[in-house]
Amino acid sequence: MTGHPYQLTGAIAPHALGLVVLQADETVEQDVRRLFPGRGIAVYTSRVPSGDLLNTDTIGEMERHLPAAAALLPPARFDVVGYACTSATALIGADRVAALIRGRVAAPAVATPLTGAIAGLRALGVRRLGIVSPYVPTVAEPIRMAFVAAGFEVARTLSFGEEVEARVARIDPASIRAAALEVGRLRDVDAVFLSCTNLRTLDIIPGIEAELDLPVLSSNQALAWEMARLAGVTAAADAPGRLFTL
Repeated sequence: MTGHPYQLTGAIAPHALGLVVLQADETVEQDVRRLFPGRGIAVYTSRVPSGDLLNTDTIGEMERHLPAAAALLPPARFDVVGYACTSATALIGADRVAALIRGRVAAPAVATPLTGAIAGLRALGVRRLGIVSPYVPTVAEPIRMAFVAAGFEVARTLSFGEEVEARVARIDPASIRAAALEVGRLRDVDAVFLSCTNLRTLDIIPGIEAELDLPVLSSNQALAWEMARLAGVTAAADAPGRLFTL
């Protein structure tokens, strides 16, 4: 048998986005692909072991496994790599997350839902924030503290008190909307942040913003916005929320 001659060509797309997703997350990968539908952008995903429960112990384990998970991304020339976990970014630290990923992937930039939300809120001129979280207090509180450390006032954090990731992915968007409206109607709130990449938020953001007349950000929306900004690409024309009008 002889080999048939062939030629090599370029990359599948001009831009490559990497995404490291929690093993238990069912939502963020679908949302990111929805927000970057163009043929000029390729999205590559790896998974990091995360366990069935999300708590401080499993997040600590994620930090240990993150370099190996990032190394499983293909050897593409990435414009940016996103780490898709708000809670873990708050507990591990955004700089530490970026260092762990950059140690195994050739990428000029690393994005997270937390850093995307902070940058987006600043760009929108927000000072006072209300947060909706699905998690138990020990996981939700570091997120609140991360926003406080970034210079925001957090008027209230409303949590569903859930620890099982499979149940987080099943929380009805109507329940998320109701919680967002409750938090957003507080007098001292300028914006609402819907925390967690496993929550289904994209379809409800425009309606909540219209009812509250306030910006509403979510983890997946903020992550995609930051990835687009860092990669120099444009998200889908119907990307939801005031954030994507900036």
